Amino acid sequence: MRVDQFDFKLPKELIAIRPAASRDGAKLLVVDGKSCRDQMVLDLSWFINKGDLLVFNDTRVIPARLTGKRREAKMELTLHMNMGGGLWKAFAKPAKKLKPLDVIIFKGGLEGCVLNKGDAGEVTIQFNHSGQQLKKALQEAGVMPLPPYIASQRPIDERDEVDYQTVYSKRDGAVAAPTAGLHFTETLQEQLLDLGLESAYITLHVGAGTFLPVKVDDTSEHKMHSEYGELSKVVAKKINETHLRGNKVIAVGTTSLRLLESATDKDGKVTEFKGVTNIFITPGYKFRVVDILMTNFHLPKSTLFMLVSAFAGFDNMKAAYAHAIKNAYRFYSYGDSSLLFREEGL
Repeated sequence: MRVDQFDFKLPKELIAIRPAASRDGAKLLVVDGKSCRDQMVLDLSWFINKGDLLVFNDTRVIPARLTGKRREAKMELTLHMNMGGGLWKAFAKPAKKLKPLDVIIFKGGLEGCVLNKGDAGEVTIQFNHSGQQLKKALQEAGVMPLPPYIASQRPIDERDEVDYQTVYSKRDGAVAAPTAGLHFTETLQEQLLDLGLESAYITLHVGAGTFLPVKVDDTSEHKMHSEYGELSKVVAKKINETHLRGNKVIAVGTTSLRLLESATDKDGKVTEFKGVTNIFITPGYKFRVVDILMTNFHLPKSTLFMLVSAFAGFDNMKAAYAHAIKNAYRFYSYGDSSLLFREEGL
């Protein structure tokens, strides 16, 4: 499909630069086929049933944006995938003059040696620390990597260190939050469990590639960046049992959906997963495991808007986004949310 088919005009004032006053106090647009209903996140239990399974991504955002110097020239790095042993893939800016074996010096004694340089400013960098030492060094030298559409409008502050993490975040490694999960409070999760909803946790360390624009004209030419994920045997069994008893699987966020679909075979059976995925979902994709998707509102021409269009129907999502804009829903990471039912046949 042509990428420009996924374009739409969004008034700047609808881009949320702060979250709602309370996490679960945001609006929730429920999209079921051609139907749109204006609700609140607190109404979530109205649309899911006892025995349904909510799947959360428990990744935790790290201070992955670093500013340092290369031969006195300012250099910015945004880490996006941990390769182990202090080795990371990252996006460098400016990258034009950066060469292999260049050393970038950050504060607190942290240094990184560029091993190779790829396309669009992507580099592989070896730090002089690893493990807990690197974690500590990043806490001192790095900052929370807020999305460009927020960071360009205001400085990052201490509030973001709390606001940009889910309350159930556990495993360090993401450089972007699984933003649908930002709407959950411990109280809301307890209420859902009390009503008989099931829950499970998987991990997909969201990379900075999620913010990259699609620069090709046709979706078939776009290359997704890889992200590391894990889904345990116990969770796989729980998901499979959910479908066997006739209940639905609800992915909390596109990150959960992408890992779930990556871990599912052509017969719809979920298996243990530990590795990287670069799954790219566009209209025409046949979903194998996810029945309902909770997700925030995404950028025009983005891979995530393509994903939701594939899930709930291209025409349905164009209409839903027009409804959201007309009714002043707040967009992107700190914005309102939606609950999407998979279109029949997808």
